[in-house]
Amino acid sequence: MNEALLRELVPAVIGVLVRRGADFASAEDAVQEALIKALETWPDDPPRDPKAWLVAAAWRRFLDATRADAARRRREDVVEDEPAPGPASGVDDTLQLYFLCSHPSLTPSSAVALTLRAVGGLTTRQIAQAYLVPEATMAQRISRAKRTVSDVRFDQPGDVATVLRVLYLVFNEGYSGDVDLAAEAIRLTRQLAAAIDHPEVAGLLALMLLHHARRAARTAPDGSLVPLAEQDRSRWDTAAIAEGVAILQAALARDRLGEFQAQAAIAALHADAAAADETDWVQIVEWYDELVRLTGSPVVRLNRAVVVGEADGPRAGLAALAELDESLPRYAAVAAYLHERDGEPALAARLYAEAAAKAPTLAEVEHLTRQAARLNALLRG
Repeated sequence: MNEALLRELVPAVIGVLVRRGADFASAEDAVQEALIKALETWPDDPPRDPKAWLVAAAWRRFLDATRADAARRRREDVVEDEPAPGPASGVDDTLQLYFLCSHPSLTPSSAVALTLRAVGGLTTRQIAQAYLVPEATMAQRISRAKRTVSDVRFDQPGDVATVLRVLYLVFNEGYSGDVDLAAEAIRLTRQLAAAIDHPEVAGLLALMLLHHARRAARTAPDGSLVPLAEQDRSRWDTAAIAEGVAILQAALARDRLGEFQAQAAIAALHADAAAADETDWVQIVEWYDELVRLTGSPVVRLNRAVVVGEADGPRAGLAALAELDESLPRYAAVAAYLHERDGEPALAARLYAEAAAKAPTLAEVEHLTRQAARLNALLRG
């Protein structure tokens, strides 16, 4: 039994229960219980119609929970008896579920957790393991999220941009526990692309595929980070790159440019270079200019300074960097890189050490510390 294929049914089944009268929180709980039961029983006794089986099992659990709660007795007037067995509803509520789980009233962490459970079909334990928190903590987070959106109409229009930001947060978590969140984010974005024809959805999918294609080359055997320029490009996934580029080209042809399409275009230019010194830095600067225009993001401007340093030399990069706030995350790391390229190893070593002290992940701390040690050894030698 393919667990991923089973989980693809979850949004549609939740939608069926909501249309039959269940509130979202109760429907999601019932579907989770049905999903667990399916994982236990389907390997030995697979159903002819998996979706209808899940709908029936989840609806029974919803009715049982409703009848067991005396305070909710009046709801039985609405839900009454279980419908006769038959084909599940053909209405696809997947898109509405994406909107609900990424509602603006939710914090980013709550939206991510609710999306992974209600849209992704992951269990609370799997999500907790992926985010390295206790299962009870994650259960509370999901419960609070469901309470927050309890009064939101299921058919209320949603914001695609908010959904995309949530999916990108999931993608950037990478891998932890027994769940590959990057792969899960790609699956969910494919599912979203099937539910809505939107160039930015395609742009995000292309960006994910192009980034994910470099995954095998991104770390050394000892787990240390390998910078893009030093990666073994023969280890990049050429099939994922080709798919990402094709999706991106189709999206760009619609002439509705958005930030994820611009980011994907930058990633595609990196993927197109057979070696780091063949990178088209001038064109990448042009795409960063578009990205700055679209977002105005200081982080985008910081990354642009690096690219300007590659295209026009480190002095030009440092001039672009000087326009930015030094408190920006990774500012010191960018300054260190540009100063090293400008022939200032002592200053660069000090800045690498400063950047290491502020780095958000252990892998970055170790990488930046090694850069500082390398330059200090060179200065002593």
